Amino acid sequence: MLERDVEEYLRKTIELLGGRAYKFTSPGRRNVPDRLVIFPGGTMVFAEVKKPGETPSDAQVREHERLRKLGCAVYGCVDSKEAVDRLINEVAPLL
Repeated sequence: MLERDVEEYLRKTIELLGGRAYKFTSPGRRNVPDRLVIFPGGTMVFAEVKKPGETPSDAQVREHERLRKLGCAVYGCVDSKEAVDRLINEVAPLL
C-alpha cells in the first residue's frame, strides 16, 4: 500500500460521512500536515498521511506541535486504513 492509497481511503471515507478531506498546502511554510479533514458540523482535524511503517520527519513533528499549541487537533501519522478508521472513531463522539 502506498501513501496515496491511504490518502484516497481517507478522502473517500470522510466523504461518505458527509465531510471533506482537503489536500492542505501552505505556500512558504513547509512540513504542514497533508490533509485538513472537515466533518459534518464543522469539527476539523489535521492529518499527516504516510505509507505503512513510515513516520513523520522531525520537522513535521515540530510543526504538528506548533498547531497543537494553537488548539488544533493533529493526527500525526495516519499510515493505514485502520489508522483512518481510528481517527474517525476518535472524532465521532465530538460530532
